[in-house]
Amino acid sequence: MAIDVYKDWLGIPEGDRPPHHYDLLRLVKFEDDEEKIRAHYKKLNSHVRKYASGKYSNESQDLLNELAKAMLCLTDPERKREYDESLGREFEEEESTGPLPVEKVLVEQGHIDKAQANELIDFAEKRGLSVRDAAVQMRFVDAEVATQALARSQGVPYIDLEETIPDESILDQLPEQVAKRNTILPLFIDDNVLLVACADQPTHDLEDELRLRYQVPSRWVLATPRSISQGIAEYYAVAAQADDRNQETKADSADESVKKSSSKPKPEKKTKPSKPSRGKPELSPEELKEKKQLAFIFCGWAFCGAILIDQFVLKNNVFPQTWPWNFMLATISVPFIAFYLWSGMWKK
Repeated sequence: MAIDVYKDWLGIPEGDRPPHHYDLLRLVKFEDDEEKIRAHYKKLNSHVRKYASGKYSNESQDLLNELAKAMLCLTDPERKREYDESLGREFEEEESTGPLPVEKVLVEQGHIDKAQANELIDFAEKRGLSVRDAAVQMRFVDAEVATQALARSQGVPYIDLEETIPDESILDQLPEQVAKRNTILPLFIDDNVLLVACADQPTHDLEDELRLRYQVPSRWVLATPRSISQGIAEYYAVAAQADDRNQETKADSADESVKKSSSKPKPEKKTKPSKPSRGKPELSPEELKEKKQLAFIFCGWAFCGAILIDQFVLKNNVFPQTWPWNFMLATISVPFIAFYLWSGMWKK
């Protein structure tokens, strides 16, 4: 029986599957407090990770991705508004005031006061830094708070990469050197849109490159530069190890298949009919008959020639005392030799 991870792990009653984002994150419907949304996400993320190393590791990874997608949607003001409207929420028409600068976000959140905000702007301008980096260098806030303020200022979500595991299939499509050079980390695809963690606003060239590689548009979420660098080192190493294991498995399978094939009895080779030798075309019956007659004539003349040689050459001049042995030698052996040499003509 398949496990219901929503009910068994998150305590969500039976109903719509998958549940909407607020039920998934165990939030009150239409919750607007980003801090509370992130706090619930962290708690549930930590709980689901307990099942990552057991027999439900795949289900755990899928649920972790769902939690991350829900959190990113509800912490993105524009996407959250669209999502809430799809659930039936009605908004009053409000005048758009535009994005707040990072220093004003920090003041609004109570991290710095107005005097410190002015100091922050002067420090950033003199040293050619972004306000986020200047706030970290002046030790007004840490990198995480500064990046969250930048995300709020730009109207994009913030993500903690220590709590989000990228999809290995997504990492495989982007070389590690490209990720390092641009300080980005591709995460996963959500609703046919690639989610990419970045430290700063990406360039148009980078957006075009990712669109060509993944064949889908991209959406950006902000993370601290350090967490992106650590994520690249960690998750690309994990993906490389997984590739090595897959290669070893394929090699072992190939070896086993070779062993099995070698143990099978080899089929008997079929004898092929002999082909006629080159340069020796087959003869017609008339030509064969003519060659046989020539062979008989040649053997007869060889026999007669041997007798004449015996009587008039060998007997009187070469072997006068041993005759008729020389006669037997020439008369019998010469025709047989001639017959042997010409016997091939019978087989043509």
